[in-house]
Amino acid sequence: MATYIALAFGGILGVYARYGLTRLIQSLYGPEFPLATLIVNLLGTFLLAFLFILTLERITISPAVRTGMLTGGLGAFTTFSTFIMEALLLIENGQAGKAALYLALSIGLGITAAFGAVYIARNL
Repeated sequence: MATYIALAFGGILGVYARYGLTRLIQSLYGPEFPLATLIVNLLGTFLLAFLFILTLERITISPAVRTGMLTGGLGAFTTFSTFIMEALLLIENGQAGKAALYLALSIGLGITAAFGAVYIARNL
């Protein structure tokens, strides 16, 4: 039961964090390019990789709390499905170049963020 409660609590926090960050970024830079989703995906990727390694190799927390943070919180925060839909919509709107840039940045910078997070977590 503790795991389900942690998942729900983490999910609520992740959803609100995603919504708030998206609103902030769109208010600053506008919605013309899916920058908010790109930033959420990169930050979520970094945090997931960092916390995964940190809680696996460096610190001990309860399995329920770990699941709540990683699956609930970051699962609700990250936006891969939105990422794919936004790329598809750019392509459908005749903006294949923007779509290619968006996909390349998300994947390239995402893997870089994950490697950086793993390195930092292992070398604290």
